[in-house]
Amino acid sequence: MLWRKLLVPLTSLLLLLTASAGAGAAAAPTGSPAGAGAGAGAGAEAAAADYGAPGPYATAVEVGAVTTLYYPRDIATSDRRHPVIVWGNGTFAFPVVYRELLLHWASQGFIVAAANTPQSNLGISMRAGIDLLTRRNADQGSPFHDRVDLEHIGASGHSQGGAAAIVVGADPRIDTILPIQPGPLANIDNVHVPALLLAGQKDSIVFPFLVKAFYNDADHIPAIYGELRGADHLTVVGDPGPFAAPTTAWFKAHLMGDQTARAQFFGADCGICTDSGTWSDVRRNGLASQ
Repeated sequence: MLWRKLLVPLTSLLLLLTASAGAGAAAAPTGSPAGAGAGAGAGAEAAAADYGAPGPYATAVEVGAVTTLYYPRDIATSDRRHPVIVWGNGTFAFPVVYRELLLHWASQGFIVAAANTPQSNLGISMRAGIDLLTRRNADQGSPFHDRVDLEHIGASGHSQGGAAAIVVGADPRIDTILPIQPGPLANIDNVHVPALLLAGQKDSIVFPFLVKAFYNDADHIPAIYGELRGADHLTVVGDPGPFAAPTTAWFKAHLMGDQTARAQFFGADCGICTDSGTWSDVRRNGLASQ
């Protein structure tokens, strides 16, 4: 697509400039229902592949002044409440840069509240996304009324937004964090929920050792370090590629209680622990190994 050809090089330039940590509303449907996931007898490798495939929900997008929402299109008539993921962008980036990943999560049944700010490190706009969905959930005139699972909320983001996910992880409303190549301006000591910290093997902006430093400090929570083989700092931009499956599985495990997804990370037969084709390094601390 033309927008991607223009946007990705521009985003690459903007992100390379730093290694630091539209008003109005519109709703646009996108995507279509996908096939069902793996059956109960599927193995770990098949389950992981399914988490990387589009989910069963058609999706929609609503762009607001502070927050862009990615969500299941028919949420008003859904027979369930949908967990929330709050998202923080990389430096000088906006949610549209990560559109494919955020829509992928929405297709899997999540409501994604993406902060519109290109400077997300403080996490203020990410917390505002939770506040927005709390109001929408209580509003009887909203399609989100009583359809938002505010008891299950995760935080994620890329680069500076990854650091913001760690910052927001101190909020008592957050149940898990998933920082992607997080910048350095955060303190994981304040986080008290499970963490999956993702690095790129060939990232020359947020080097893997910087992500490992967060992992090493996270000895008070269940923490996993995953380094994606061959990934650089911009692999997640546009088509999320190898980031789609593990991020979806992590949130499915922690926000939806999916035990098949949980087996990708925990237990003696941890799926990612033996998948050397996808991962160049995987580490689990003592609490995660338990």
